[in-house]
Amino acid sequence: MPRSTDDYDSPWKEALGRYLPQALALLLPRVHAEIDWSRPPVFLDKELQQVTPRAARGLLLVDKLARVWRLGGDEIWVLVHVEVQSQPDPAFAARMFGYYARIFERFSKPVASVAILADERARWRPARFEMALWGCDVRFRYPVIKLRDYRAKLADLEESQNPFATVILAHLRAQETRRDPAARAVAKLRLIRRLYEQGFGRAEVIELFRLIDWFLQLPDEGEDEVWRAVQAIQEEQHMPYVTSVERIGIRKGMERGRREGLLAGLELILELKFGEQGRLAYDDIRRVEDVAVLDAITARLHTATVLDDIRALYEGRNE
Repeated sequence: MPRSTDDYDSPWKEALGRYLPQALALLLPRVHAEIDWSRPPVFLDKELQQVTPRAARGLLLVDKLARVWRLGGDEIWVLVHVEVQSQPDPAFAARMFGYYARIFERFSKPVASVAILADERARWRPARFEMALWGCDVRFRYPVIKLRDYRAKLADLEESQNPFATVILAHLRAQETRRDPAARAVAKLRLIRRLYEQGFGRAEVIELFRLIDWFLQLPDEGEDEVWRAVQAIQEEQHMPYVTSVERIGIRKGMERGRREGLLAGLELILELKFGEQGRLAYDDIRRVEDVAVLDAITARLHTATVLDDIRALYEGRNE
């Protein structure tokens, strides 16, 4: 069964967790230069979940909160927010301010918020939140990186040895080829070939291969053709970095990531539509392992008026 080709949130979570220093070096070099990278960043997923509104957890967005240290020794927290959704969100700036305020209120730590806008709209660039009433006013500004702007810098990205350049290239190619599987296969293979030509080490090639695979998903027959071509490239370059066993592991990891994303959305929809009964149904659904079944439940939920409309899709499938 063909997989979704628009599952961008999962690879972005992986990419930011793996390449935060490289992301800041490429996107915000002045910020990167002020951080002591001899001390690895500490990701604060639990702390972020404590301040994230429940209603926001099913949205197509990615947030990473990390503890880093400035060169002077000061501890600071960096919130990196990636917005992946395809429509403008008038509440985006307010949400950025809300996260900032809640993190500071709860943990009393200096916070730097950064927004990466991964959508395709040229003019949507919410970079500040303002509110005023009776002489009391708030003005919150934060840096915004618009990935769409990097379409004018593709040659620089292609030449860059920063691994995060590969992440941006993969995202942009995925958007460009959304409706053209043949063009997507060509773009995917070109990005994979680039990994070997750029001289990345084996561990880096496997990690970036996994992210490219995730961004540029194809129907199964297309994936098989690309894999055969990858094997030929590895023989040509004398670099057998990605084995068949590792490829199977990569595919399974992608399925796990997609499953987690689907479950997060289902939990939100079930609770909003059916309240307590929806929460009880979710306790059963979250044990479903088959991603295709979760896809079917998600599609049916948009028109379902009672829980019986979806029960037949998952009952008896729990493991």
